[in-house]
Amino acid sequence: MTIQELQATIEGLLFVVGDEGMTIPAMADVIEVETDTISEAIYSLQLLFKEQQRGLQIVEVAGAYRLTTLPEHAPYFKKLATSPLHSGLSQAALETLAIVAYRQPITRMEIEDIRGVKSDRSIQTLTSKLLIKEVGRATGPGRPILYGTTTFFLDHFGLKSLDELPPLPDNIDESSFEEETDLFFQKFEEDLEKDY
Repeated sequence: MTIQELQATIEGLLFVVGDEGMTIPAMADVIEVETDTISEAIYSLQLLFKEQQRGLQIVEVAGAYRLTTLPEHAPYFKKLATSPLHSGLSQAALETLAIVAYRQPITRMEIEDIRGVKSDRSIQTLTSKLLIKEVGRATGPGRPILYGTTTFFLDHFGLKSLDELPPLPDNIDESSFEEETDLFFQKFEEDLEKDY
């Protein structure tokens, strides 16, 4: 297989898998070549996309590679459709999302203990918007569902991993959690504006 054929195959695979992305070992397994060969082909393909000023790029998100659009084209995409995060997320949902992001894996009861109110509806909203998902079951009575953030969450906020979340301020007061949540999402919005 020539380098051009390998690059074309990788590009096709990334198109087919879509937002899920694909890891280097998975590509190596499908194409039946060494992982080093895949890594080199991806790197050269990334350079080729940039050199040719293509409308797509190959990026790594949460350990998997995927095709994405270019950040500088974001204003056009914003005109085309509104972001799922901005379409009706309540303050309660934003608070819940921040708690899940920093405390995952976490149960509904633990979320409610932190917030001091029922969170079923917020969890349902965040799950339907693909920002959080069930990641397992806790041990103990009833084996409650554990929640965590999704790859879409990472992608939306431009994070490669959860390690890139901004650090929480020291000594967060539970009564000021709403204010901390506002600051959390405001920082992300500012970062996104800078990127775009």
